[in-house]
Amino acid sequence: MRLLVVGKLSGQLSVAVKMAMETGAKVAHVETCTAATAALLKGQGADLLMVDYELDIKSLIEANEREHIFVTVVACGVNPDPRKAAFAINQGAKEFIPLPPDAELIAAVLAAVSDDSRPLVTVDPSMQAVLKLADQVAASDASILITGESGVGKEVMARYLHEKSKRAQKPFISVNCAAIPDNLLESELFGHEKGAFTGAMARRIGKFEEADGGTLLLDEISEMDTRLQAKLLRALQERVIDRVGGARPVPVNIRVLATSNRNLVQAVKEGAFREDLLYRLNVINLALPPLRERPADILALSEHFAKKYSEANAIALKPISLEAKRRLQAHPWPGNVRELENAMHRAVLLSSGAEIDAEAIRLPDGQPLNPVAPIGSDYVGRISLAAELAARTFVGSTVAEVEQKLILDTLSHCFGNRTHAANILGISIRTLRNKLKEYGDAGVMVPAPQSGASAA
Repeated sequence: MRLLVVGKLSGQLSVAVKMAMETGAKVAHVETCTAATAALLKGQGADLLMVDYELDIKSLIEANEREHIFVTVVACGVNPDPRKAAFAINQGAKEFIPLPPDAELIAAVLAAVSDDSRPLVTVDPSMQAVLKLADQVAASDASILITGESGVGKEVMARYLHEKSKRAQKPFISVNCAAIPDNLLESELFGHEKGAFTGAMARRIGKFEEADGGTLLLDEISEMDTRLQAKLLRALQERVIDRVGGARPVPVNIRVLATSNRNLVQAVKEGAFREDLLYRLNVINLALPPLRERPADILALSEHFAKKYSEANAIALKPISLEAKRRLQAHPWPGNVRELENAMHRAVLLSSGAEIDAEAIRLPDGQPLNPVAPIGSDYVGRISLAAELAARTFVGSTVAEVEQKLILDTLSHCFGNRTHAANILGISIRTLRNKLKEYGDAGVMVPAPQSGASAA
């Protein structure tokens, strides 16, 4: 993580800086808010600003945002006045660190506010297979397209690839193409010269130059305007960029990773994405399965997040109750890992007993996870019936028709539970998922998971 400290380096702040460096942070320092914005404009990248709470934090954030610089701010102060600390939070600081510093608190706060702290936690075979492929290609300079639903951990995978690459000691820069308006994204990526457009009061170094020597992640690349895609394609092919308003090309040495939660092949057919750019980005494709198809990862991640947020909030770590584990594994997690992380953060704060119980794990609307229906005789009976269906002979039908009916009937009698259906059919979850997608695309009704049955 790259940390920019803003303020005078008093004795206690110097100690805090040393502690941050011991956690692995790369630290730079300026004394004023104006100097901080200027440093960021010149390409001195930072993942986090640690700012003296006596400075004007609101003005710093506003000055950065006017230049389209969005960096998290943590306030700090010696012998803090609670009112000033609260004021700093109200001004836009995400956390407050009191000085003199506590090493564990600094490490926990930095971890809680930094994406660098999100390790790739997985024990599930389906994700392990993706990880094995990632390990094979990480050391190369090949462009990699990481695909999957929102919240599955695409950026975490991108950071993993960077850390395993020969560029690991150089910057990792992420740009969310969906979060920046089209008219600003070009300047964000390629930078601009002074006077290039109204409001361009100084030269701005773009993310391509900021990432020089390292890795540039283009997050949600599918949302990029087709006009800008052409300029990106030239940068990838020729390894040079043109600043907005610039007179000469600027060479860059970077590896490009991209993510998308959309089907880019379909986007190409619809004219929303350039085919030549897709070929350039998709040298290797890492398709991350959704969390509902990684049942073994649910508990591993839950325990990881419980530990993370217990430490960040100075709360004793509690075990997760058996009933809570059952409900966690039965929930479909449409928001994937991101939703699970938020749920466990809430659970750490809401839990009042010796364990994190099921009532503490709540959905965004405040409702607890649904209870898991016991596997009773009716359920077992229907599973047995599904097994019988698998042995039937279908006279007068094609092989494809028999296969489709067998799969859909088995899935129906398993309450839509993909894992049980795949086990009965003797096929992998991935094969079953591909078959169901094929049927759905053809307009065939596919049984949805019923309440109390896992969609894993």
